[in-house]
Amino acid sequence: MPINYISPISMDAISSLCDELDKNNYINPADYDRYQVKRGLRNSDTTGVMAGLTRICSVEGYYILDGEKVPKDGKLYYRGYDINDIIKACDTEDRFGFEEVVWLLLMGSLPTGNQLFALREVLAECRALPDEFVEDSILKQVSKDIMNKMARCTMTLYSYDEDPDNTSIDNVLRQSLQLIAQTPTIMIDAYQAKRRAIYGESMFLHPIDKTQSEAEYILNSLRPDRKFSHAEAKLLDLCLMLHADHGGGNNSTFSVRVLTSSKTDTYSAITAGLGSLKGPRHGGANIKVVKMLDDIMANVSDPTDEGQMRDYLVKIINKEAGDRSGLIYGMGHAVYTCSDPRAVVLKKNARELAYQAGFEKEFTALELVEKLTPDVFATVKGDNKVMCANVDLYSGLVYKTLGIPEDLYTPLFAAARIAGWCAHRIEELTSNGRIMRPAYKSVSHTRKYVSLANRVEE
Repeated sequence: MPINYISPISMDAISSLCDELDKNNYINPADYDRYQVKRGLRNSDTTGVMAGLTRICSVEGYYILDGEKVPKDGKLYYRGYDINDIIKACDTEDRFGFEEVVWLLLMGSLPTGNQLFALREVLAECRALPDEFVEDSILKQVSKDIMNKMARCTMTLYSYDEDPDNTSIDNVLRQSLQLIAQTPTIMIDAYQAKRRAIYGESMFLHPIDKTQSEAEYILNSLRPDRKFSHAEAKLLDLCLMLHADHGGGNNSTFSVRVLTSSKTDTYSAITAGLGSLKGPRHGGANIKVVKMLDDIMANVSDPTDEGQMRDYLVKIINKEAGDRSGLIYGMGHAVYTCSDPRAVVLKKNARELAYQAGFEKEFTALELVEKLTPDVFATVKGDNKVMCANVDLYSGLVYKTLGIPEDLYTPLFAAARIAGWCAHRIEELTSNGRIMRPAYKSVSHTRKYVSLANRVEE
């Protein structure tokens, strides 16, 4: 089923318009300092501008001493509970943890056994999408990008809701639980439709098994034979737990909170989060890491050799290799300095399966990227800032180990993060009470209007 793209505008015409546009949209970078504007809502020391309060999630990567930013090992807390303690308990008891995290983020407390069982039943019951929705919105309208399809489908679900604009907490909680359950289904169905329409491969839509955890359900739905190991499902469950939330200041969550402050509907707010997460500076970064790793494996004869890897990383930073951006993807974070706790636990748990799946060299290459990058940056750029691996460095390889297609790397992030988005939306509705309305300083000058007859091209 080929897709016909229609655009009556010639690129030559666009190019001439851009020349005019460029003349009138430049802002001198010095003006940001002149007017004391925080670019990217960042302070001069790269810390984020304080824009709100939250009880949902705490992200810690440094402390302030005498006005100076001091690095420390990273910590991630969900509702005050260390994510490592949550993961350890789930490992000790050999159970899946994502659903517990969903309850914790939404409700603010650890669920009892009965509460957790009831939540799992609700989520499993809500996974199915209306047949007409799947046919009309997914199968008949295939998208080459799954994130865009997920955003469109989320907005379309508005029409299937009998009370979509009601922002009472009970109604928003109902909508949140449904979206948390249905987002993985939208993701899977959209990918299957893409397989058939764009890749020319077989499409398969398996029946929903309501007894499975979300991680099991995703693997069951993606594999033709529906087979997967317990260890594989546990690793995916770990990814979902780690990606479920990351504070109110990350770009997608902040977008959800901004829209929520206008009292718009749940579907519009969550769609904003999806649009943000798609960006390569946010959720799309895991794809960048995989592309970088593929480039390393293709151009470094022995990616397990420190000397060869160091030389190639120098080339990447000097824009002589890779995508010529000068960036080493998967390294550095806006908050974490010494370590990203998500990367630490993911690396620890991914090693065995990566080796078993034949990705030993790839895993070692990423370890060397993590080890060598800070020193290479210091040598090449003269930048001695503390730098650690972020979660994106290892998440892509984990997905590859699990046989998950690249099309779904960022959508999987979204399938987990929607739990946090919904929690933050509810918190915004219950606690803030004001529409977010930051200020922008105008640096344009007043001009005298010129009549059409007297205008000339510059």
